[in-house]
Amino acid sequence: MDAALIALIVVALLVIVVIAKSVTIVPQAQAKVVERLGRYSRTLSPGLSILVPFIDRVRATIDLREQVISFPPQPVITADNLQVGIDTVVYFQVTDPRLAVYGIANYITGMEQLTTTTLRNVVGGLNLEGALTGRDGINSQLRSVLDGTTGPWGLRVARVEIKAIDPPLSIQDSMEKQMRADRDKRAIILTAEGQRQAAITSAEGEKAAAILSAEGKKQSVILEAEAERQSRILRAEGERAALYLQAQGQAKSIETVFQAIHDGKPDQGLLAYQYLQTLPQIAQGDANKMWIVPSEFSKALEGLASLGGAEGGKSWMDVDPSQGASGAGSPDGGGLDTSSWFESQLPRAADQPEAKIALSSITDTAPAIPTPPPLSQVTEDVRDSGPAADPVVREQFNANGDAQR
Repeated sequence: MDAALIALIVVALLVIVVIAKSVTIVPQAQAKVVERLGRYSRTLSPGLSILVPFIDRVRATIDLREQVISFPPQPVITADNLQVGIDTVVYFQVTDPRLAVYGIANYITGMEQLTTTTLRNVVGGLNLEGALTGRDGINSQLRSVLDGTTGPWGLRVARVEIKAIDPPLSIQDSMEKQMRADRDKRAIILTAEGQRQAAITSAEGEKAAAILSAEGKKQSVILEAEAERQSRILRAEGERAALYLQAQGQAKSIETVFQAIHDGKPDQGLLAYQYLQTLPQIAQGDANKMWIVPSEFSKALEGLASLGGAEGGKSWMDVDPSQGASGAGSPDGGGLDTSSWFESQLPRAADQPEAKIALSSITDTAPAIPTPPPLSQVTEDVRDSGPAADPVVREQFNANGDAQR
């Protein structure tokens, strides 16, 4: 009884072992290489698979996902005999599990050695600066070589990246010094260029300021000169107008005096009295120590009386009745007309051309100044408009002038 139970248990265990050996499950993104009696049989895909117990066995399980392997720093000598350490990272994927198992004993070790040798060949032809700046070219060459070499191993190299390039400490110190010196050089150049530009800008500003100052002084001097010229012109015109008005006033005054004398008709006694009043003024000179009245003084008075119109004679101061009783200066024959005595014919100062000079027309030609009438014409006008217009007075005046000469 006991022997039968033991035999039953053994048979059950054997059945369990057989079933376990006959059934296998392959996970997703993996593959299993199966050998039958020591030879390659097939490659199992993901899912449930049945094996022949004690005849089929799984040789290896291969991961079909893309894998990343980082290799430790590898010493590499550059073309300028400098030893640098280079870290590389390889991205690859198993495309044929059978070749990955039977094509090479250990494809990871083979890839590492292949990467090291290829890296030394590529970097050995470059100097340190070329290796530091030409990483893209090195990556492309490494990928091309690795992908072509690992194809028979059932591998596909997707990318190869250089993670770090570490030159020796002495080279790093020299590079830092060189970089620092280059930056100091560029800083000095930029500082000198800035100072140069600042000096040029300052000089241009001073030049422009000096030019503007000179222009301002020039305009100021021109304006002052023009103002002085206009002031002198206006003062001269004012003085001319004043003199002209004064001459007109004197002419009117003489005309009024003569008219009053004509209207009064002086007699011999008035003329003698006026003559006697002028005698003290004649004797007021410092050189006159003695003054004698001539014995013919009475005859002189008679002569003055005859000139004044005494005893029915005609006086040189008589006015022609055809001239009117009020003289030649009265236009209506009545009283004395003084409405135009002080009326100047000159334009107002604000209407003068000189008063309208703008700053922009400083250099323009100054406006023509009205030329005043000559003195002879003014004298002739006064003589024609005054008491000298009387023919009798003009004749007597010319006779007295000839006698005095």
